[in-house]
Amino acid sequence: MSTTKTLIYDGSFNGFLTAIFMAFDEKLDIADIQRNGRAQNGLFSETETIFTHLEKAKRVWNGIRKKSYNALTNVYFAFLSETEGVELLLLDYIRKVMGASNGVPFNFSEDTVLYIAQLAKKVGREKHRMEAFVRFQLTKDNLYFANIAPDFDVLPLISKHFKNRYADQEWLIYDTKRNYGIHYDLNGVEMVSLDLTEIHHNRISKSDVFTVEEHAYQDLWSTYFASTNIKSRINRKLHTQHVPKRYWKYLPEKKVS
Repeated sequence: MSTTKTLIYDGSFNGFLTAIFMAFDEKLDIADIQRNGRAQNGLFSETETIFTHLEKAKRVWNGIRKKSYNALTNVYFAFLSETEGVELLLLDYIRKVMGASNGVPFNFSEDTVLYIAQLAKKVGREKHRMEAFVRFQLTKDNLYFANIAPDFDVLPLISKHFKNRYADQEWLIYDTKRNYGIHYDLNGVEMVSLDLTEIHHNRISKSDVFTVEEHAYQDLWSTYFASTNIKSRINRKLHTQHVPKRYWKYLPEKKVS
């Protein structure tokens, strides 16, 4: 009787792909794949720590891509959902991808295939919302700063959008929920970690971190929005469908005390 294994990885996507490589390469009977720090010992499985190996991760990435680029997108987006237990589901999904004759295992009657597709779609929606609702504020250091707390880990997905859109400005988008950010220094984007003492949402009270001109611009925009808003035509239900309340804290026209 073969022993099942629980693979422990470092939490990165490349670490996860390395674990997938080991599962395939050594034909392991996998009980679970868990992030380091969240790992729980199984009663009937051995644990093995997997060290991230970029070449092995790349081989898995390219293997899935050759089968189906859409499947590759689903794998990456679903992984970024951070859903508990998603790693084991993704292993099952990847096995279906690699085993499909045409590389397109989109039989939505299969629970795993449907669930991964749904997760990926949710993450995709959050990505587009962050691209639409992020609002920068100019700091006294001439840095355009925004903090966010998205439902999913979408910073890796939105960096290209903001790099292309604001290529001539230095900016930083910080995820206060996950304690890391992406910083563009006019040359490239890198991940950073900060010790934030204040969360800078769009509030009426003014922070000394930002320039006087920035506060004046925010006030001007709020005034303009209020003056053009026709109260008799407000459809609050429709409005919150397009702009859910959890995003209001990013928008200067939705300032709160």
